[in-house]
Amino acid sequence: MKKGMENFLQPTLENEEVKLVPLQEIDFEMLYEVASDPKVWEMHPNKNRYEREVFKNFFEGAILSGGAFLIFDKTSGEVAGSTRFYDFDEAENSIFIGYTFYGTKFWGSKINPKVKKLMLDYIFKYVRLVKFHVGAENWRSRTAMERLGAELKGEIVVAYHGEPDRKNVEYWISKEDWLTKPNLH
Repeated sequence: MKKGMENFLQPTLENEEVKLVPLQEIDFEMLYEVASDPKVWEMHPNKNRYEREVFKNFFEGAILSGGAFLIFDKTSGEVAGSTRFYDFDEAENSIFIGYTFYGTKFWGSKINPKVKKLMLDYIFKYVRLVKFHVGAENWRSRTAMERLGAELKGEIVVAYHGEPDRKNVEYWISKEDWLTKPNLH
């Protein structure tokens, strides 16, 4: 990491509708309550993350990433889900955003674009390129990426923390595109 940027991956971010707070070990039960619904994972590459032991592994990966968040819906005060920054590459000046999931109550609520805008507006102060891994068959998330203005770069196999490798697709958004194309956000 760049000098003086030790904590740049886990700030508290908020706007009028959502608040992202750094994920901590003590948040497991609160987040598992959202994640324990099998419907949440139907389109994800690892469909059994609703199982407690499988989710424990996912949660451990989130903590180890150093960039994971709880997402709060400010209207209801409820935990809506989680997301994270990960795999910062100083040489390429890039980072990934992903591992995002929401409780079904928040599907179709427009919370995801608000969260992604918050994260992108923030992280482009530090990097020139943001990448996203999306499960190849996760059509809901792929549509969300395209609405966000991300460019599909192709298929890739992703090694998940403590889980089998899965087929994904990769999307990119450059800082230049984000800042100069108002239709992206």
